[in-house]
Amino acid sequence: MKNAIVITVLTFTIAAVLLCSAPVQAKSIAPVPEKPSRRVDLVICLDTSGSMSGLIQSAKQKLWAVVNELATARPRPVLRVALYHYGNDGLKAENGWVKQLCPLTDDLDKVYENLFKLTTNGGTELVARVMRAATEELKWDKSKNTLRMMFIAGNEAATQDKVHKLRDTCKAAATAGIIVNTIHCGPEATGRRGGWADAAAWADGQYAAIDHDRGTVVINTPHDKKLAELSSKINSTYIGYGRAGKAGLANQLTQDSNASGLNAPAAAQRASAKAGGLYNAAGWDLVDASKKKDFDITKIKKEDLPESMRKMTDDEKKAHIAKQSASRVAIQKEIMELTKKRDAYVKAEMARKGLDEKTSFDAALRKMVRVQAEKQNFKFEK
Repeated sequence: MKNAIVITVLTFTIAAVLLCSAPVQAKSIAPVPEKPSRRVDLVICLDTSGSMSGLIQSAKQKLWAVVNELATARPRPVLRVALYHYGNDGLKAENGWVKQLCPLTDDLDKVYENLFKLTTNGGTELVARVMRAATEELKWDKSKNTLRMMFIAGNEAATQDKVHKLRDTCKAAATAGIIVNTIHCGPEATGRRGGWADAAAWADGQYAAIDHDRGTVVINTPHDKKLAELSSKINSTYIGYGRAGKAGLANQLTQDSNASGLNAPAAAQRASAKAGGLYNAAGWDLVDASKKKDFDITKIKKEDLPESMRKMTDDEKKAHIAKQSASRVAIQKEIMELTKKRDAYVKAEMARKGLDEKTSFDAALRKMVRVQAEKQNFKFEK
């Protein structure tokens, strides 16, 4: 009898434990998924006909200023940029004198490299043709929250294409979710008569008129030299790997040289871009690659590693990447602190000298980017 009682008590006790523990198991917490990155696809189409050397020079001077503007957006976007040029007799007539220089890429050095290759030549500027090419050729990100923008700059009428109607081409871009912004290099009223404002309206974009020869404002500051030094210093934190490793490291140095060859402010703005979060070298740098979810150093082939890492253990490789990453973060912090001082100096100097950059290419581009990003619920730092 006593044994029966004991068995009964044990049975009820076990049952009670199982019943009590069941709800706990049912409420087990699943891992919280990370928020998807907000993406920005930005395409720049430049008229490279004979009279547009000022526009090309402005783009070379201020590309990093545009990147720095987007780097202040929150959430910080994943940026890809593509580059086209058109209206140049050196291009193929059968393509409508249009050429893709760079597909959509997060390798901004590749974009800058191609920008520096541009030269001007007389030609026929077919705005509809370059818009159509960019709309159809590029692999635009199709995500619902992606901001897709195209910027077309030129100085002749936008209605010259007799094969593709401007309105139809604009509507096709808008249907694909691409905002087309137009920048006329000349008087505002002339641009309107030439269809530039209509093109922007038909593709949900904005229209601006600029002085491409005298609009770019360049201010030298006491911080430029130090920023250029830090730009060189941060290069030492990059670990080239794979087939693109050596080329990536070399191109980084080349684009530093291209920027500094323009002037100190261009080099300073490039330094700021390298610290701002949108400069991404994951395709050839182990530090940036290690930030990806699927990165696994053990899967990198020995021959794809730099020679200095080939004899390291897996733990030593991880430690080395972590060390380089920490060094980079420290340098980036120093660059950003100097950038704030530089920006304040530039603002004060412009006010003191009564300078106005409203008619510049980069100012028009930065304003359009900000307005359209804010419509997509991006917030910008003041």
